[in-house]
Amino acid sequence: MINLKKLISAALLSTLALTSFAQNGVSPSTNSPYTRYGFGQLTDQGFGSNKAMGGIGYGLRNGYHINAMNPASYSAVDSLTFIFDVGFSLQNANFKEKAYQSNVKNGRFDYVGMQFRLLKGLGMTIGYLPYSNVGYNFSTSKNITDKATDEVITSTSTYDGNGGLQQAFVGLGYNVLKNLSIGINTAYFYGTIDHTITNGFSNSNAYLSMKGHEITVRDLKFDLGLQYTQNINKNNKFTIGAIYGIGKKLNSKGINFNELEYYNSKGSLSVLSYSADTLKNCFEIPKTIGAGLTYIYKDKLTIGADFTLQKWGNALFFNKSGEFVDRKKISLGIEYLPNKIGRKYFKRIYYRAGAYYSQPYTKINGKEGTEEFGASIGLGLPLFLYNYKSFLNISGQYVHIKSKVSGMLEENYLRINIGLTFNERWFMKWKVD
Repeated sequence: MINLKKLISAALLSTLALTSFAQNGVSPSTNSPYTRYGFGQLTDQGFGSNKAMGGIGYGLRNGYHINAMNPASYSAVDSLTFIFDVGFSLQNANFKEKAYQSNVKNGRFDYVGMQFRLLKGLGMTIGYLPYSNVGYNFSTSKNITDKATDEVITSTSTYDGNGGLQQAFVGLGYNVLKNLSIGINTAYFYGTIDHTITNGFSNSNAYLSMKGHEITVRDLKFDLGLQYTQNINKNNKFTIGAIYGIGKKLNSKGINFNELEYYNSKGSLSVLSYSADTLKNCFEIPKTIGAGLTYIYKDKLTIGADFTLQKWGNALFFNKSGEFVDRKKISLGIEYLPNKIGRKYFKRIYYRAGAYYSQPYTKINGKEGTEEFGASIGLGLPLFLYNYKSFLNISGQYVHIKSKVSGMLEENYLRINIGLTFNERWFMKWKVD
């Protein structure tokens, strides 16, 4: 057996290092101007194996991997196992608008989780997942003429945003019947998002105006899950999975502010006016409905498909409804494991691939905003030759985002996801004759 103290120490050091990288390395974790809208860019809710399979998870049921997308899957963990899973990603983003192009590199901490069995038929998971990311900074300029002096002045608008929403969760999954499981994730949902627009002028005596808003959330979030497995025969079975995310008004605060400043020729600053409106509990998260079907052949081949609907169209944003549109996503994934107890290393590797299409929830100029396509391919590499439960999960993703509004920015991402899954029989009792 692997030394428990050493493995826990390594896991904690990995988590601290990855967290430090995410916070102090390349920041922010996204540079997309589209994160100006709503709560920003929604993140994948899966762990390493989910990401490699196009983001599927509602019908995945495997005691060797944590599947936070459906808490009903937690009951699959066996009584001798403790799973620790941690992951991060690196990406290169390409932004293109007409003749303009730029490339930005980012890195971020993606998830961490622990899973173990509490009682017979009852599994538990504790973890962390980001919910959304906001990160952008760009400027636009135009020339205007001062009618009093006929001076041509450059007006510059700078857009800046950062922050995001996070979730630290505890989940339970229970086998109600032999083939039927239910589950719940309870998350502490929190975060702060800032958006600012600054307008300035190039002349020596200039006014500077600033406006923006701040979003702060502190609340609980609940997601329910169900899975049913049907054995067709010895070699074939399928699992149907479903989830329901409870939509609710959030314990939150929204601040809208306006500030007008004046710079004279000597560089002296005067604040001419400042106003702010503060709203309480003015945001909602939507009801989420998801369903998936997974087919398994001989515990070697897994093929699955998921569909997700998030009812953003009814969610309040600064106490206004109709600011968003319903988000739909369809995902397809496949996984192949030649022989988990084979003598050759390459036969113990998980081979994964997937793709997805989604219509995000935000609007641009009152119309549906963007559409998104992604494809992925990955490997689950055993950390040891004769241990088929601990893995280094690596996957590559390509994501293409384009606006439905003509002439706006296109985004292309190449992303590398890296995860470590430690899965050991820590609760085994050894018998000595």
